[in-house]
Amino acid sequence: MTQFIQLQEQGKQTIEDELLAGLNASCAYTSPKFLYDALGSKLFEAICELPEYYPTRTEAEIFSRHARDIAQTVGAGATLIDLGAGNCAKAARLFPQLQPAQYVAVDISVEFLHEAVSRLQHRFPAIDMVAVGMDFSTELVLPNGVREENRLFFYPGSSIGNFTPEQALAFLRRLQAACSQDEGGAGGLLIGVDLLKEKSILDAAYDDALGVTASFNLNLLLHLNRLLGADFDVRAWRHCGFFNRKLSRIEMHLEAVTKQTVRWAGGMRCFEQGERIHTENSYKYTQQDFINLLTQAGFNNVRCWSDPQQWFMVCHAQTA
Repeated sequence: MTQFIQLQEQGKQTIEDELLAGLNASCAYTSPKFLYDALGSKLFEAICELPEYYPTRTEAEIFSRHARDIAQTVGAGATLIDLGAGNCAKAARLFPQLQPAQYVAVDISVEFLHEAVSRLQHRFPAIDMVAVGMDFSTELVLPNGVREENRLFFYPGSSIGNFTPEQALAFLRRLQAACSQDEGGAGGLLIGVDLLKEKSILDAAYDDALGVTASFNLNLLLHLNRLLGADFDVRAWRHCGFFNRKLSRIEMHLEAVTKQTVRWAGGMRCFEQGERIHTENSYKYTQQDFINLLTQAGFNNVRCWSDPQQWFMVCHAQTA
C-alpha cells in the first residue's frame, strides 16, 4: 500500500517574499533550493556523471563496499525516512540489505515523488510506502501515516553541507527529536558527508571543464524570471564556484558581467559589474568535526565508513 500526503506548501506570496528578501539584501543571495526546478534537477543529474564531481560515485562506492556492515549496524525493519528523496534511487539500492518495514520518501512536492514511489512499490510490494510532500529544511513534523517505531532518517549526498554549521546543528537536533517517538526510544540517522580535501579537487568539482555546473547555476536566473516575473539576462552573468578555505566551504555565486538593472513585478535592483548573487554553500568537514556535531545534537554510538582516499564518509548515529 502506498500513501501520498502533501503537507502545507509554500504559497506564491511566501516564495516571492523569501526571494525578494535575498535579492534586496546588501549582499544578494538566494536559497539553494531554488536551483532545483525541472531543468535544474536534470542538470544536477548530469553533474553527477562528470569526472570532476566525485561525491555521488564515491558515496555509492562506500554503500556498495560496506553494505553488509552498514545493514548489520542499522538492523532490519526500520522506518526508513528518505529526506530529499528525489527519484528514490539511493534508498532503493539499500532495500535488499536494510529490509525496511516502511519507506517514507520526503521531498518538497508529492507530485514529484508520485511516479518514483509508485514504480518502487511495484518492485517491493511487501514494503509499506508513504510519499510526503514537505519542505523539511525549517521544520520536521511528519504525518500520522509515518510509523513511530525505529525511525531511521536517511540523508545522503552531503546535502548537510548546504547548511551553515549552526544551521546544521539545529537541523540535526530536529532529526534527533523526531528519530523515534516510541517508548523504546530506538532510532537513528544514516547520513553522507563530504570531507575536507585539497582545494584543487574541490574547485574542479564545482566548476567543471564542460561548464555543466555553470549551466546549473545560471539556470537559477531563468527560474527567478518565472517565479518573480523578472528580466534577468542569463548572458549578462557568469558562474563562480570555488573553495573558501577560511570558512571551509564551497561557495557558488552568479557574477554580473556588466552593470545592469534587473526588474521584477513591483521592484528592481541595479547590479554593478562584478557584483554577485550568492546561490549556494557546501561546507566540508573533517571526520572528527562532524562526529562532534552529531554528539552536540544528541546522537551517540557513531559509526563511520569511508573510501580509501578519505574523500567522503557515511555515518550512522543512534539516539539511544
